[in-house]
Amino acid sequence: MNVLILTGRFGMGHLSAAQALQEQLQQDGHQADIVDLFEYALPDAAPAMYRAFNLLVTFGGAFYNLYHVITANNSGGNRGNKLLKGLNSLLDEHRPDVVVSTHPVCSAAVSRYKEEALSDLPLVTCVTDVTDHSEWLHPGTSCYLVASAEVRDGLTAKGVAPDTVVVSGIPVSGRFRPAHRDDTSCRRELLIMGGGLGLMPRRDSFYQALDALPGVHTTILTGRNEKLFQRLDGRYENIEVVPFTREVEKYMARAHLMLSKPGGITCFEAIAARLPILAWQPFLQQEQENADFLVNCGMARIAAKEEGACLAAIRETIYDDGALSSMERAMEKASAALERAAVCGVVRELAGERVSA
Repeated sequence: MNVLILTGRFGMGHLSAAQALQEQLQQDGHQADIVDLFEYALPDAAPAMYRAFNLLVTFGGAFYNLYHVITANNSGGNRGNKLLKGLNSLLDEHRPDVVVSTHPVCSAAVSRYKEEALSDLPLVTCVTDVTDHSEWLHPGTSCYLVASAEVRDGLTAKGVAPDTVVVSGIPVSGRFRPAHRDDTSCRRELLIMGGGLGLMPRRDSFYQALDALPGVHTTILTGRNEKLFQRLDGRYENIEVVPFTREVEKYMARAHLMLSKPGGITCFEAIAARLPILAWQPFLQQEQENADFLVNCGMARIAAKEEGACLAAIRETIYDDGALSSMERAMEKASAALERAAVCGVVRELAGERVSA
C-alpha cells in the first residue's frame, strides 16, 4: 500500500510519532512517505510559525493552556483551510491509498478535502498525547490510534464510533525495548531530558547537588539548547552532558530513572524501555494529562520544579528499589494492553474496503 504520513514540527513529538509509524509500515511491506504539510504548503511561513510556537510554549504557556481548555470540547471545524491548496497538490503528487496524520491540523485539512472533493480517501489520525481533546476530532477520520483505554472512552463519549478507535499507545521506534539493567550494583544511573528545546533548571546549585548525589551518575540530554551544553559540558565529575542526539534509546537502556517533562512521545519511549519516570510538574495542559495517566497507572512520580523539592524527589526515588521495580511492572502491564503495530492492520483493512467498495 502507498501511505502518506502528514505531520508538523510543532515540537518534536508529532514528527517522532510519524517516523515510528513509517518504521512500522515499512517493516510490514508498505510504501510510507512522511511530509511536513506546513513546510510543503506554506514554505515561506512555516519557519516563522515554528519559531512562534516554540516561543509560545517556552514563555507563553498560560495562553496556550487557556486555548487548550476553551477548545477541549469544540469541534475542529474549518481549521487548516489555508493548507487545502497545498494538500490538493500533495495528494495529486503522491496518490496515496491511505493518509495517516500525526497532527490535528493535518487531520482537519484532509477531512475538509474529503468533504469538498467527495473523496473516500481513508484517514487515520494518530493522537500524540494522552488526551481526548476535540482538536483531534474530524468527521473525515476513518480510524483513531490513541494512547490508552481512557482516551478511547473519552472519544466515544464525544460521539466517535467505538469500532473506529484503536488503543495502540503513542507510536515509538522499535529501537526502544526493555533493557536488562544491573539492579544489584550500588551505582545508579539518572537520565535527565529537557525535551527538544533542552529546557532545564538554570541555577548552578541544582547541578552541584546532582553531582554530589552518592553513587549516582547523571546523564543530561540538552537537546538543541547549545548554550546549556556549553555551560555544563565537562564541568562536573559525575554528570555527562549530551547535545542533540538521535540515540536516546541508548541512554534510556542504561538508566535506572528518568527525569523529564512528560511529553507524549518521551513517556511512551520510556514505557517501551521499562524506564521508571520522574516527571517534572507539568505546566502545559496536555502534559498534565500525560502525567496524570502515568501516575494513575503507577508508572511515574511527580517532581516539583522548585530546585529543593526536585532534588528531594530524585533522592527519594532513585535509591528506592521497590518503587523502581513497581514502576517497571506497571509499564509491563500497560504495554501488554497495547496494539503497538495496529497501524499496519488498519491500513490494510481501510485500503481493502476502499478497493472493494
